[in-house]
Amino acid sequence: MQELKRLLAITGWLALASVGNAVAQTDSLPAEPQAQSPAAESVQGEVQSKSAEKAAERRKAIIREAVTALQKSNEALAALDAGKKDEALAALEIVTGKLELILARDPDLAFAPVDVKVVTYDLLASTDTVKAIIHDAEDYLDDGEIQKARPLVSALASEIQVRETSIPLATYPEAVKGVVKLIDEDKLDEAREALQLALNTVVTRTVDVIPLPKLRAERLLANAEKLAENKDRTAADEQTLKDLLAEARRQLELAQLLGYGDKKAYEPMYEQLDSIEQKVAEGKSGKGWFDRLKEQLEALA
Repeated sequence: MQELKRLLAITGWLALASVGNAVAQTDSLPAEPQAQSPAAESVQGEVQSKSAEKAAERRKAIIREAVTALQKSNEALAALDAGKKDEALAALEIVTGKLELILARDPDLAFAPVDVKVVTYDLLASTDTVKAIIHDAEDYLDDGEIQKARPLVSALASEIQVRETSIPLATYPEAVKGVVKLIDEDKLDEAREALQLALNTVVTRTVDVIPLPKLRAERLLANAEKLAENKDRTAADEQTLKDLLAEARRQLELAQLLGYGDKKAYEPMYEQLDSIEQKVAEGKSGKGWFDRLKEQLEALA
């Protein structure tokens, strides 16, 4: 688990590290990932589970026939490279059949998914650091230094992206038929070029984005809720509860800074947190304290 966390930190830091390579180091750009609180670390496993869950969910949409069609398209390209006309035609015959089957099942389908990848950008930085980066980026933009601002702005993301690679069904089947026609006419060089162009139209799209600060806040609040309902909390439980609420607030502040959702939607959530923290400070316990806050967080676009 420690090795996994280390790799996550390295992977998540790449976006911010790239900034240091692109522009001169400034006070707003720390040289390495900043330490996270124990409360934030405590939900890292749940964050990773969510990532795997999303990937598994999207993989259910992958169409087996589309995967075969793409594989056979690449085999046909290799055959054309080797001048093997018959092998290329045999492969493309399978491609055409698979695509026709997909369209027969769902004539309105625009994209046939063949692969899913999950990419995580985890900005391991304090809210003060993020504010400083935003300030520097705004200064560059005000001065018209677009390219200097660009890597700073690109670093301001902390999210899980689900990316789906698909065959565009509006154009790909007809393109393959055109390749077959060229092969039949013994225009192998043109056929190879046309097939490569068709393969270049296979598109990778971001189909889901999960803001990590929002996800962490949800998990932190879920853990805090369990403690808040316990009327027999120990002194250690009290401290853990306070730490969880404080970190949830920090994650909300980070989400707001990074522009996830309407800024106006955050103030009611802070008010709910204030109310919960006040009850905790008074040593109270109870159920239902988090209901409204969870609804507000769920609705955050």
